[in-house]
Amino acid sequence: MPGARTNDEMWRDFLSGRIEGLEQMKSLFRRLPRAPRCKLCQAPFAGPGGKVLGLTRFRRWQANSTLCNICTGSLGEVVGGAEIEATFLFADIRGSTAVAEHLRPAEYNAILQRFYRVCATAVDVHGGLVDKYLGDGVVAFFGPAFSGDGGPAASAIRAGRSILDGVRDDRTATSWLPVGVGVHTGIAYVGVLGEEGGQLDFTGVGDAVNTAARLGSEAGAGELLVSLATVARGSFDAGGLERRHLFLKGREEPVDVVVVVGGGRAMPA
Repeated sequence: MPGARTNDEMWRDFLSGRIEGLEQMKSLFRRLPRAPRCKLCQAPFAGPGGKVLGLTRFRRWQANSTLCNICTGSLGEVVGGAEIEATFLFADIRGSTAVAEHLRPAEYNAILQRFYRVCATAVDVHGGLVDKYLGDGVVAFFGPAFSGDGGPAASAIRAGRSILDGVRDDRTATSWLPVGVGVHTGIAYVGVLGEEGGQLDFTGVGDAVNTAARLGSEAGAGELLVSLATVARGSFDAGGLERRHLFLKGREEPVDVVVVVGGGRAMPA
């Protein structure tokens, strides 16, 4: 069909939030109770609004339950995606093997569930999407269509700080769980991966994702490591913060980061 968009073009429009009528849908659906909502159009999944829309096609998308299948359209039915600049966050429990060693499996599971809730809330509040849970870690994605004020990089930094604040006991200023967080910005291939007709997964792949994962593993308990690429994109004032020149496992080129300690200096306004 002449003038028809390619699959890559449709994915790029979706990931950038260029969906026809999106702003009108947001304006309408924000008036309906209540959260959780689709991260794009704000259609409610719960409450009276969710019950009404549940009778239509506004249901959770199978590949990522924080989006609705109206926003994703036919993109959720086939493998595909596009290269975009995005910011990825990895939160990791440091020394999880040692933590689990001294707990019953059910007790360790309860801690993991608490950790997941902290991460999911922080990511959601700051406009990101939880990509997946990896046993003792959480992966989150912040793109042009899914971010808060200041864009993906600034949103991911704020989410990382919120995660570290969330695993601190306010009364004792100590952590109930040793968590490190890494954040990196770069070009990634984002879309639906997997086997058509089988299990599909909405995720991102590429060096940017791998680098964020390595930073999450490199971060010490209570640390948020933010690459300079993210600092620049997020217009983050890193003056006075510790800097590190890191040689990450599997990467030839080193990565420069700033070290942000949860509960330390506040984000600039």
